[in-house]
Amino acid sequence: MATDFPSEIAALQQTFASIREVSDVDQLRSEVNELTEAAAAPDLWDDPEAAQQVTSKLSHKQSTLEKLEKFDSRIEDVELLVSMAEDEDDAETLAEAEAEIGKLRRELDALEISTLLSGEYDERAAVITVRSGAGGDDATDFAQTLARMYVRWAEAKDYGVQELDTSYAEGAGVKSATIQINAPYAYGTLSVEAGTHRLVRISPFDNQGRRQTSFAAVEVVPLIESSDHVDIDENDLRIDVYRSSGPGGQSVNTTDSAVRITHVPTGTVVSMQNEKSQIQNKAAAMRVLQSRLLQLKKQEEAAERKDLAGDIKASWGDQMRSYVTHPYQMVKDLRTGHEVNNPQAVFDGDLDGFLEAGIRWRKEGQKAAEAEAANP
Repeated sequence: MATDFPSEIAALQQTFASIREVSDVDQLRSEVNELTEAAAAPDLWDDPEAAQQVTSKLSHKQSTLEKLEKFDSRIEDVELLVSMAEDEDDAETLAEAEAEIGKLRRELDALEISTLLSGEYDERAAVITVRSGAGGDDATDFAQTLARMYVRWAEAKDYGVQELDTSYAEGAGVKSATIQINAPYAYGTLSVEAGTHRLVRISPFDNQGRRQTSFAAVEVVPLIESSDHVDIDENDLRIDVYRSSGPGGQSVNTTDSAVRITHVPTGTVVSMQNEKSQIQNKAAAMRVLQSRLLQLKKQEEAAERKDLAGDIKASWGDQMRSYVTHPYQMVKDLRTGHEVNNPQAVFDGDLDGFLEAGIRWRKEGQKAAEAEAANP
C-alpha cells in the first residue's frame, strides 16, 4: 500500500503539538543555562560523582531542548520534500521521505515518553535490587538473568552501571543483586519494572526435563542526593562487617571489607561488598539505605493520600510480567498487555517497548485516580 503522506504528516504535527503543550520550553531553557554555568565551574571535577551528574543532566536537557526547538522545521522540511517528490514523480525521494517520517515518529514517541516522567524523583539515577523468590535453583538463576538484563539495557545506551552488591546462591545464580544505573531519568524510566516477575521454562536443573515456574522480585528506588533529608539515628543502626565472597564461597579479598547495615525500626537491610575498602562499602550502603528509607517515607505518604481519596483501582498486582520459553515463546506484561515473542532478546536488554508501555499505563492510572479523587 502507498504511504498516505498527508495523514502521516498530520499525525506528526498533532503529536508534536501535544508534546509542546505539556513541555515548558522556557523553564527547560533556563535549566540548561543554569547547568551550563555549573559545568563551567573551575572546581566542578573536585567531586567527580557530582560532576558526572551535572554533565549528564546538561547533555540530556540540551538534547531535549534542541529537539523541541527543531521539530517544527523538521516536519516542514519533510512535508516540502514529499511535495517536491510528488510533483516530479520521484519514487526515490518519496522513499527517503518515508524513512524520515519513520525516524521522526520514533523520536517523537521517545520525546512524548520523557514528558510523562514528571515525578518528584524521576530525574534520578536508579538503584535496582533483584531478589529470587519461589522456585529453587531456577529462581536464583532467573534473578541473575534479570539483573543481567537491566545491565545490558543500560550498557546498550552507554549508561553508567555500578554493581553494588551480589549475594550468590549455593547452587546456580544469585539470591539477590543490587545495581546502580547512572543516567538522567533512570529512576522514572525503570520504576515501572518494580514488582514480581515470573518465568516458565523447561528447567535446566531438573534431570527429568520438567517444566518449572519460578519467581523473582524487582525493587527500584531513586538514588539519594545530598539535598534530600532522611534523618537516620545512628542508634537505630546495626552494622556488621564480614569477608567478601564470590560464587562457591571463594574469597574475593582477605579482609573484612564487606558491610551489612540494618535499620532496626523498619527492618531494612543493605549489604555492600563490591568496593575495595570497608569505608567505601559503608558509604555506598548508607546511600542505598537512605534511598530505601526515602522510598518508604513516600509510600507511607501515598498510602495516607489513598485513604483520603478512597480506593484507587490502578494496581500493580502480584505478578507484573511473565516470561515463557516453553511450551511457546512469549514475554507479556500483565498490566499493559504489551508482549513480544522473543524472550531471549528481552533477556539481552531489549526492554524499551515494555518500559514505554509501562510508563503510559502508569500515567493513565494516575489520571484515573485523580479523576476519581476529584469526583468521589
